[in-house]
Amino acid sequence: MGDAARLRDDSGYPERTYAIGELADEFGLTLRSIRHYEDEGLLSPGREGTVRVYDRRDRARLALICRGKRLGFSLTEIKEFLSLYDTDGAQVGQMRYLRRMARERIAALRRQLADVQQTLTELTDIDDQITRHLRRQGADDATNEEGSRS
Repeated sequence: MGDAARLRDDSGYPERTYAIGELADEFGLTLRSIRHYEDEGLLSPGREGTVRVYDRRDRARLALICRGKRLGFSLTEIKEFLSLYDTDGAQVGQMRYLRRMARERIAALRRQLADVQQTLTELTDIDDQITRHLRRQGADDATNEEGSRS
């Protein structure tokens, strides 16, 4: 589809378009990040001369990219998800893929959470032991140290 046709909505009227700077501001990204997503095949803006012109589809894809990154998915995983959207109008394959990836991410985060909880328990125990030791030595000035508990 040519850029002129691509930039029209279903009624034939010109579609709302976005400059790269507008999208960068809206999503809190750098221009370089958006260009990188384009280089990776995640976005495919139209052109008006040498200027990139993003349409509502690009904006929606960018929102999904940002959400996917925020949720910890790789660009490869996001690209696969987006490609399934393009080939499956009913979105069954896309939803199955996303569910599988979400479940894997949930399992990984649960493992990380357990590791963090164990580390916090161990560090709290160490802090308690040191505090007791310092009190026995008459040197309990831990409440004045940076990073100590309130």
